[in-house]
Formats: sequence, structure tokens, C-alpha cells
Amino acid sequence: MKETKEYTLYNDTVMDHFLNPRNMGDVQEADGVGEVGAAACGDIMKISLKIRDGKIEDARFKTFGCGSAIASSSMATELIKGRTLEEAKNFSNQEVVDALGGLPPVKIHCSVLAEEALKAAIEDYEAKQSGKSSTSPVTASV
Repeated sequence: MKETKEYTLYNDTVMDHFLNPRNMGDVQEADGVGEVGAAACGDIMKISLKIRDGKIEDARFKTFGCGSAIASSSMATELIKGRTLEEAKNFSNQEVVDALGGLPPVKIHCSVLAEEALKAAIEDYEAKQSGKSSTSPVTASV
């Protein structure tokens, strides 16, 4: 009997991060929280950070969205752990796409959401450090 493989737009790495997401949830007593949304597709992504001595010690996410959005969130949190804030500020969605082994062109915006959520969380952290913070996380719309 011939074995058939199911057709999918996604490679094994994307599917693994979608089906087995890493770092899902909220960081308890987060130092920075960023939440972004994409009006075009309805995806919402929140990343929370724990920062110690200028480095990202922990990163967690909550995402309401498609498989690409969940996989992008999962991979982004894996990639940014251990980075300094300065390194994290230079984080780009292309790192997520590359680490996932690619995304379909119509799903690249999911990796952009991950970049924007991370940068919003860093902005929230920095605002808290400078005493300008409100009690709500930094939010943005993509």
C-alpha cells in the first residue's frame, strides 16, 4: 500500500511550533508587556517579558490567531531569550521566518506581529523604568 503525505502549506518546523508551542502563557509579574493586532486578519498577539540585568530572562506569549501566528509567537520567544535589550531591539521578523524554515507569502504578516509585540513589550518595560508607565501594556495595531 502506498503511503500518502497530507498536503500542507507549512513545513515540519512551523507545524511543530503550532502543535507544540513553546512559552505559551503569561510571565508572572512581567517587566514588560506588548500586545498587537492585525486588523486585516484578526490575529492578536501578546508577549510578556521578564528582564534581569539588561537581558531577557523569560518570554511568553498568548496569541489568538492562525497556525502561522502561533508558530511565529512560539519561535520568537525562543529566539529572544538570553538577548540583551539592545539586541532585542534589533530583532526582525525575518529571523522568525528563517528559524521557522519559511512561511507562505500570505502569512509573513504573522512574523511581523511577533516583531511588533516584542518591541511593544520592550517599550512598555522602558516606560516603566523611566516612570512614565500607565498600568496598561503598550498596544499597537499593524
